[in-house]
Formats: sequence, structure tokens, C-alpha cells
Amino acid sequence: MAGPYREGDNASDSHRRDWSLSVGTVEATKHSAEVSTSPFAPFRHRAFFWLWLGVVIASIGSWGQMVGAQWLFVNDPNAATIVPLVQTASTLPMMLLALPAGVLADAFDRRWMMFVIQVYFITVSALLAVLTAVGRMPPTLLLTFTFAVGAGQAMLSPTWQAMITELVPRSEFAAATRLDMVSVNVSRAAGPAIAGFVIAAWGVPPVFALNVAAGCVLAVILLAWRRPTIQAGQRERFIPALRSGSRYVRHEPVVRTILLRFATFIFPAGAVWALLPLIANRQLGLAASGYGILFAALGVGAITAALGLGRVKQKLSSNAVLSLAGTAFAVAFAAVALASSIWVAIPLLIVCGFSWTATVATVISELQLFLHGWVRARVIAIYLMVFLGTQAVAAPIWGLVTQRAGLQVALLAAAALAGMSVLVGLVLRVPDSQGLDRSPLAYWDTPRLQVDPESGNGPVVVSIQYQVDDDHRLAFLDAMRSMRRSRLRSGSTRWDLYRVGEDPHLYVEQFEVPSWQEHERQHESRLTAEDKAIEDAAFAYVVGSPKVHHLLPATSATADDADQSVGLGGQGDVEDDSAP
Repeated sequence: MAGPYREGDNASDSHRRDWSLSVGTVEATKHSAEVSTSPFAPFRHRAFFWLWLGVVIASIGSWGQMVGAQWLFVNDPNAATIVPLVQTASTLPMMLLALPAGVLADAFDRRWMMFVIQVYFITVSALLAVLTAVGRMPPTLLLTFTFAVGAGQAMLSPTWQAMITELVPRSEFAAATRLDMVSVNVSRAAGPAIAGFVIAAWGVPPVFALNVAAGCVLAVILLAWRRPTIQAGQRERFIPALRSGSRYVRHEPVVRTILLRFATFIFPAGAVWALLPLIANRQLGLAASGYGILFAALGVGAITAALGLGRVKQKLSSNAVLSLAGTAFAVAFAAVALASSIWVAIPLLIVCGFSWTATVATVISELQLFLHGWVRARVIAIYLMVFLGTQAVAAPIWGLVTQRAGLQVALLAAAALAGMSVLVGLVLRVPDSQGLDRSPLAYWDTPRLQVDPESGNGPVVVSIQYQVDDDHRLAFLDAMRSMRRSRLRSGSTRWDLYRVGEDPHLYVEQFEVPSWQEHERQHESRLTAEDKAIEDAAFAYVVGSPKVHHLLPATSATADDADQSVGLGGQGDVEDDSAP
């Protein structure tokens, strides 16, 4: 059966060979996944190891910088207002800039993008250190610098997360993601500890200087890395790329399911971070050192999960891991609400830290495995926005519940909602994506056009005619539902299916893309074996070969009329999107 861009019978042996290679790749990936059981397997790849180490060091500096910024005004009369605003100024940029950062990370060389971000980090942190050392750092300027540092972090996170998949084979994506979780928890524990020691010995400015040095380490590693040359087409323009990333999430139910299930856990589970100071101080009567011990217990659980989850995943599916982690968190956190001793709270918080990281690591690894490469950084950016945004919304709500109903009620309510998220998981099932082949599969033929469209000319409507017997009508219509999802997630802005009134056996599919350049991207890099399988399933009910027409703006010219001017304005009006 010839597809919409497999016009005639010229489509086949080479495309069949490509398909066979893709299937072989899937089988090889499955075998590789079975043998790569070590949680440290990604460290065998030198580029990943050194970049991971550089990210850990840079993150330690960033966490230390945040503690230094909070401590700088801890004795100020307005400390109760300033200190929480430091946290807000640090995390708000992620909500504002993560998606634009994902667009840039999908368009530009990620190595150089990370390097430029590090230069920015170093410059801002150096200015912060110098101005603090000379006593020129009022609260307003501190918050401005903190926001600037947070902006850099918002640009760095989706870029690094997306680049992980370049550094290790697909069979080690999950292990690499878990090692990234180790780096997060190590830096979150080590950064504040080192900062506290430095502040006690020499004051706040050296902490900011250490952040500069930490940033330099990652910058040097990025310069030393010789990234393999990756052939890339013409870069997407910023606004269309922003829209296509959002459209992909909107029309990909698997991604929406993963993010929604994730949010249902993070909302209640985020209470452990928001209310931990109150658990330490009000419930257990601990000083600052005791709070540090409780925080460390969460870190121990998190690191244990990151290192041990690989072996757990050999026995259990992702859904089982998420369900068990949610259940364990709910039970442990409810017990924390009733604990009266630090020695009871510590093991319970280790369980909470384990469950938190098991959930986060499972979700991000399944996303990494599922996502198409062309949109990976943008969707990871949306994931980060959901992750941090849910926590940002949840924290004040749990604070308000604590203020109105008491700490114990808030903790028990959060535990109950965490348990309910497990029940939600019975409906929102996360698929196992390890065996999927997400490599681009260019199986559409190059259109043979008599009109020569310009790259930016649009919109373009692709119209495909299908002849379908009455006996297969319902099965064809059902198969075309998946076709709609495939077209829209790969860049189309509109999709319709019509039945021709003059011929009841004739159906016309039409999908619109913003420009000819966007349609060329569908041809070259946005389709996978899954999209081909969707098309093959629909075309199995079609009689003969589908007939394809590309509807271009009326001002598009042929070689014969390129120099002629017609009533519509000729090429001078090519950018008029209102052309019929």
C-alpha cells in the first residue's frame, strides 16, 4: 500500500530495509537494557562522567550561593520577608524561562549553549561576590542578583537534561537519569553544608566566590569536550518552535498522562519540603542542627533510591514502582505526623526521601525514553515547569492549612492525598517506553511539485484522498483517530477528515502546517516508526493508492510565471497568510 508521500509504487524496498533496521534496533535496545544493570553503567562513557561531575560541582556552588544569600540578611529587621523572597527569586525564573530555554536547547548546539550559560553564571556570581565584599549589597540588589542566577539555572536545566540522551545509549537513559538525581541530592546536601562552614569561618562573600570557582570547573569541562558533529537542518524560528512544543504536549496523550500523574503526587508530597522546618521546630522541638539532620535523612533516602532503583525496575514495571513509592510515602508521612522523637522521624523521612526520588526518577526516565528527539528539550522544560510550579502552588496552601488547622492535620491531609494519588494511578497508567524506537524515520517521499514554494510561505494544506469500501468504513474511521494525533503532534495546526458527497466511498484528509519549511521538517525529522505503523494501519483499509495534493498560497509561483505579476500581487504578497 502506498502512503500519502509514498506516491506510486516507488516506495519500497529501500523503505522496507529502513523499517527492518529500525526493528532490529529495537531488539538490540531490549537486549542491551537487560545487560546494563549497574547503576553506574553510564560512567563508562567519559563525556557523561566528566559533564556529570562538572554539573555536580556547579550545583554545589549554586546551592551554597542560595544559603549565602539567605544568611546575608538573616539578622536584618525585615529578615522574615527578605529570606523567603530569596527562595522565590531563585525559583520564579524556572516558571518564566524554562520553555523558552527548551526551544533554544532544541535549536542550538547544547554544548555551546551550556558554556555560554556558565560564562553568564560566572559573571553574575563574580559581581555578586565583589559587591558583597565591599558592602554594596542592599536587599533589593541581592534579590535582583538572585533572580539573575535563577534565570541562568532555568536556561541550564532543560539543556542539560536533554543532552543526557546524547551521552549514553538508549538502554542507559534510565540509569543516567537516576545518576542525575544523585547529583541533585548530593549538591543539595553538600552545598548548604559547605556554605555554612565557610560563612562561620570567613563570612558570606567567600561563598559567592566559591560559586564562581565551581562554575569555572564546568566551563572548562565543556571547553575540553569534543562533541561529535551532529547534522542539523535549518533552525526553527523561536515563536513557531515555542508553539510546536506546546502543541506536541497538547496532542500527545502519553505525555499528558505522565505529567498529570506526576502532579497528583507532587502536590501532596511537596508538603515534606514545605513543612519540614515546622516538623523540626514545633513538633520535635529541635534546633537548627536537628533540622539539618532531618534534611539529611531525606537526602539519604533520595540517594539510596537513585542508586538502587535500577535493580527494582528489573523486577517491577514503572506503574508498580510509582504505586509502591506513593503508598510508602503516604504511610511514612502519616507516621511522621504522629512522631514525637527525632529517632522515630529519621527512618520515616528516609522512606519519604526514597519514595520522592523513586517517583521523580521514574517519571523523568520514562519521559526521556518516550520523547521524540526534535522536541525533547521543550517537553523537559514543560516537565520542569509542572514539577516546580506544582510545588510553588502547594507550599503556600500547606502553610495555610497548617495555620488554620494545625501542623498534624496538615501532615495527615498531605499523606491522605498522597495515598489517593496511587488510586489515580490505576486510571492514569504510565507506559513502559524502553522498547520504543524514537529515531527519525524519513519514509515520506519528496513531493513532486510544479509550483516552487518558498520556505517561509504558508500556510500549507496537505490534502489526501482515500477510496474506502463500505465494509471497512468504521475500521478506517477508527484508525484515522490515531492519524489525527500523529499529524498534530508532528507540527500540523489543524486536521480534518471529510466524506465526499458525490462519492460515498471517497474520503479526504486535510492537515494544515504553518509554512512549507515546517512541512519539510515533518518529512525529514519528526516522524518515527510509530507514525509509520499508524499510517499502515489506516491504509490497510484503502483501495488503491491515496492521492496527495499540496495546497499552497495562491501567490506561489512556477518557473513560467515567476516574472509575471497577477491580480493577487505576485511574489510581493507571499507573506500574506490570508491567501486562499
